[in-house]
Amino acid sequence: MEQRLSRLVDSNEFQYGILAVIVLAALLVGLETSPELVARYGELLHGLDALVLWIFVAEAVLKIARHGRRAYRYFGDPWNVFDFFIVVVCFMPIGGQYAPVLRLARVLRAMRLVTAVPRLQLLVGSLLKSIPSLAYVGLLLVVLFYIYAVMGVFMFRGNDPVHFQDLSTALLTLFRVVTLEDWTDVMYIQVYGSDAYPGYSDYARAHLREMSQAMPTLGVVYFVSFVLIGTMIMLNLFIGVIINSMDEAQAEGEAEVRRKHIERDGEISVGDEIRLVEEELERTVRCLGELRRRAAGDKK
Repeated sequence: MEQRLSRLVDSNEFQYGILAVIVLAALLVGLETSPELVARYGELLHGLDALVLWIFVAEAVLKIARHGRRAYRYFGDPWNVFDFFIVVVCFMPIGGQYAPVLRLARVLRAMRLVTAVPRLQLLVGSLLKSIPSLAYVGLLLVVLFYIYAVMGVFMFRGNDPVHFQDLSTALLTLFRVVTLEDWTDVMYIQVYGSDAYPGYSDYARAHLREMSQAMPTLGVVYFVSFVLIGTMIMLNLFIGVIINSMDEAQAEGEAEVRRKHIERDGEISVGDEIRLVEEELERTVRCLGELRRRAAGDKK
């Protein structure tokens, strides 16, 4: 019985069917944002929504039943926990001022696309796996923002109080610059002086400027260096960390799939055994490299 349920749940037909239901659930939530459609087809939409919810319940029951007496294994997978949580919240008797919570849970059902598509699971898992490394890159970016913001206030406040009146305003301006949103306009105000920039006097804080001062060399060096470091280098660091995490997550995912096949079939081929040994060696090499880096850091 358990093997039959496992074959059913793992079959392509079952997976594609659940994927279609998830897409239908997402479309239903979007259609219900239209008051005209709700007024005309409200009963049909609510009926389809209830059908979708019971299909999700049946899916959870089948996935739990496939483990037999070891039903707790279902909750060992974080994606299953996420799916189960959404189903439970949708059945909670929430109303009144807490009704938005129920609507939010129904919207989150569209997120089940992540759990239904393995490639999306790989992407999300890679992002979560890369959070510790991204935190260090983010800390470096915060230090860069802070240094440039302080310098910007000291150098450009008298000429351009609209963008560099205080530290918080300068940080917001630098966020605009690092996203490349009309950053050249901010640079030209410093390069040619605020009086030479058309429409500058219309800004709310323009009256706070001390004097219009052209700083062609300083303005170009400041903004071009910040864009190169903040946008080009930092962005590539973020991308590099995520790609590295994706490679590791993909290798771990393939190993997990092979392990499940071995557990299900009860036997292991020579090829699978070789791949498992190779993956174990790769993990050992990565651990040794990390230990060497730590040892080198301790010596310094």
